[in-house]
Amino acid sequence: MSDRDSACWRSSEKGQEGPRRQEKDGPQGLHQAGASGGEGGGDTEMTQQETAPGPALSKKVKPPKECFLIQPKETNEDATKTRKRKKKKITDILAKSEPKPGTPEDLQKLMKDYYSSSRSVIELEELTLPDSCFLKANDLTHSLSSYLKEVCPKWVKLRKSHSEKKSVLMLIICGSAIRAVELIRSMTAFKGDSKVMKLFAKHIKVQEQVKLLEKRVVHLGVGTPGRIKELIKQGGLHLNPLKFLIFDWNWRDQKLRRMMDIPEIRKEVFELLEMGVLSLCKTESLKLGLF
Repeated sequence: MSDRDSACWRSSEKGQEGPRRQEKDGPQGLHQAGASGGEGGGDTEMTQQETAPGPALSKKVKPPKECFLIQPKETNEDATKTRKRKKKKITDILAKSEPKPGTPEDLQKLMKDYYSSSRSVIELEELTLPDSCFLKANDLTHSLSSYLKEVCPKWVKLRKSHSEKKSVLMLIICGSAIRAVELIRSMTAFKGDSKVMKLFAKHIKVQEQVKLLEKRVVHLGVGTPGRIKELIKQGGLHLNPLKFLIFDWNWRDQKLRRMMDIPEIRKEVFELLEMGVLSLCKTESLKLGLF
């Protein structure tokens, strides 16, 4: 080996020892070498900062995201299913339906529905009234006077022959006292000289009405089923001379309810019918009309 080759080999060997010693001594040895080396040490330190691998940069840990369970939006169909089903009011039903005139079949059906839970099949059949006991129903074109003139053409003759007290020839049944007053005003053309009496509870006591019926002859009575029923119970009103019983059937109040759509009134009407009205209808001495 020539002198030139041996020199190269030594320099390369020294170069390999430098990093080994640097690894053994660690950063402290490098710092001491830099401090003793003066300006050369500065270069060494710079070289160390450039070449020595720094600590691995830690990855930024993202905070855990909060999870929220998003509930699906409630559709109209779901809301309809979960919402409590409300009973349909009679007002809603009647508002969507066209007004139809009442018929005798309507009364018969209401009677069967009302008594179906408490009567046997045979008893229900006995409640069925013959068609002959019904007057012609109002077709919604008549006023009260014109309707009564049509169904009672011999009214003048009947009222002249009537002289029995505690009775009337015709009863008109409606749902309220206010409606009774309206009906009395609207029948002026029909009643003529007939004596008319208000048979409702508002501002009039039962005993006062009983005394009036005892004192004078009355041809027409207009009132509510509850008060008429009470007068019959107390003996102030007899039904035998009664010839016509007219229901204010088709009239509707502010809530579009007819008289028989109101449960309380419907109950009183059927109780009144059982107090002798049905038996008079079957003998055909009494006629029923639906105005």
